[in-house]
Amino acid sequence: MSRDAHRHRHTARIAEVRAGRRAEKVPYPIRIRRAEVVRTAPVGAGLVRVTLGGPGTAGFEAHSPDEHVKLLFPDAGGELRLPEPDGDLLRWPKPAPTSREYTVRRYDPDSGELDLDVALHDGGLGADWARAVRPGETVHVAGPPGGLIVPHSYDRYLLAGDLTALPALARWLEELPRTAVGWAFAEVADASEEIGLDAPDGVEVHWLHRGTAAPGSSDLLVRAVREIRVPAGERLYAWVAGEAGVIKPLRRWLRAELGLAKEDHDVTGYWKRGVADFDDEHDEHEH
Repeated sequence: MSRDAHRHRHTARIAEVRAGRRAEKVPYPIRIRRAEVVRTAPVGAGLVRVTLGGPGTAGFEAHSPDEHVKLLFPDAGGELRLPEPDGDLLRWPKPAPTSREYTVRRYDPDSGELDLDVALHDGGLGADWARAVRPGETVHVAGPPGGLIVPHSYDRYLLAGDLTALPALARWLEELPRTAVGWAFAEVADASEEIGLDAPDGVEVHWLHRGTAAPGSSDLLVRAVREIRVPAGERLYAWVAGEAGVIKPLRRWLRAELGLAKEDHDVTGYWKRGVADFDDEHDEHEH
C-alpha cells in the first residue's frame, strides 16, 4: 500500500471516530524526522516554545490535542542512536536511546513549522536543552505514534492538568467546537505561568495557583476538579494529565463517583516526582 493510501485510510478513520459517539486511539504511521530549530520563545514563565522546521517536518501528522513525539538525544558517551523505519513503525535500538516526550502544540502544514512547548523543570534534560538550543541546530523527532480521537458530540468536557499538561490543554481548547461547554483547570505556580487560552465561551477556565508548594506536591487540582457538578442526563468527556501520583485519585473519582465508562475519560501521568524519564500509560490508552 502506498504512503498516500495509508494516509487516506487513517485520516478516514479519524473522521469516522470524530463524528461518532466514543473516543478511540487511532494510530498514524510513525516516522523519524531530522528537523531544524527555527526559533525559541518563552510561553509564560514556565514554558519554552521550540519551533522546528526544515525539509524533515514536511508531511507531519497532527490530529489529536495530546499526541506526542519523542526528541532523541545523544547518550552519555555522545553517541546518537536512532530508530530505523520499519513499514509504518520504527525499529528501536537496544538499549533504548535517550529521549524525552513532548506534546505536539501546533503543526502548520503550509510552513512545515512544528511547535513543542517544553516545561522548565530544574535539572531536566529536555528543559536544559530547550533553554540552550539555538536556531539552525538539528534535532531528531520520532512520532507521533497516533492520537486519541475524541468525538465532538459530548454535552460537556472536563479538562485538567498541571504545567506539563498546559500545551495539550491549550490545544484542546483551540480545537473544541466553539459551541462546546465545560470546565478547564490548570494548576501553575502563580500568575506568571498563566498563558493565553482560546477557550469556547461555554468553557469555564480556572487557573489554580499552588504558590510555594513544589510541583507535583499539592492536591489543589484534585480538590478543584471534584467541585464540578454535571447536570443529570448529560454525557461528559474528561481529560486529565499531570504528575502521576497527584492525579491518581481522579481516576477513581471519574469512574466511581461520576460513573464514566473507560472510553469517556483519559487520565495520563505525564511525569512522576523523582523519575527522570517517566513513561505512563494512558488510562487504557498508550502515552
